[in-house]
Amino acid sequence: MNTTQQPPLPTYDHKQGAGPTLVFLHYWGGSARTWDLVVDRLAGRDLLTVDFRGWNRSSDLTGPYTLSQLADDTLDVIADSGVTDYVLVGHSMGGKVAQLVAATRPAGLRGIVLVGSGPAKPAAAVTAEYREALSHAYDSEESVAGARDDVLTATELPASIKAQIVADSRGGADAARTEWPLRGIAQDISEHTRMISVPSLVVAGGNDRVEPVDVLVNNLVPYLSGAEFVVIPRTGHLIPLEAPTDLVDAITAFAPAA
Repeated sequence: MNTTQQPPLPTYDHKQGAGPTLVFLHYWGGSARTWDLVVDRLAGRDLLTVDFRGWNRSSDLTGPYTLSQLADDTLDVIADSGVTDYVLVGHSMGGKVAQLVAATRPAGLRGIVLVGSGPAKPAAAVTAEYREALSHAYDSEESVAGARDDVLTATELPASIKAQIVADSRGGADAARTEWPLRGIAQDISEHTRMISVPSLVVAGGNDRVEPVDVLVNNLVPYLSGAEFVVIPRTGHLIPLEAPTDLVDAITAFAPAA
């Protein structure tokens, strides 16, 4: 008798509905609930949202918290959920994870949507000094609020959403909070991204200061085969929270319900 215990999976939510399933992967400092405003506008769709290892409800899972581990976790969650026909929707760090998942050409993957995504090739601005400073962005509630208001967003958000951003950014394991800025953000995955064979959509925020339009045009799109490219005007980096309706429109045009 096989009594081997399977390692615990990241916590996820699966809402049943029409496919293909939309699998949502959150940004560094986010959580599954980062997608709530998007999910609320997708009534009737089959939806899967994940708290990455080290974040929110998955904060007690041990590391490593590398992009490779998060990609493996994503495939394990998809298998555990029984989803067999899906589109990956990755935001920022989650977009970089989505690229690694898609590069493995898993069965059932129909497309990939990259929202303000970490690019395949790191931007020139991602220096050692930049990464060290970024690793302290979530050190306190005050530092998170400063990053939220001065860097991450370009629009005014409701107080409840602003509080959620602070809580989520502070809700990660310490090692998970530093893995992305110190290592993941600087990882060149362009050779993996070139291996993606499914259709792709890149969504950029017109006023995104984290992953600006020109960075996505130069450091991501060239590594994807025939990617569609959409710019949502005026929004900053937190597109799922700042412009959920526009994002839903872009996603459903790219991946309509069957």
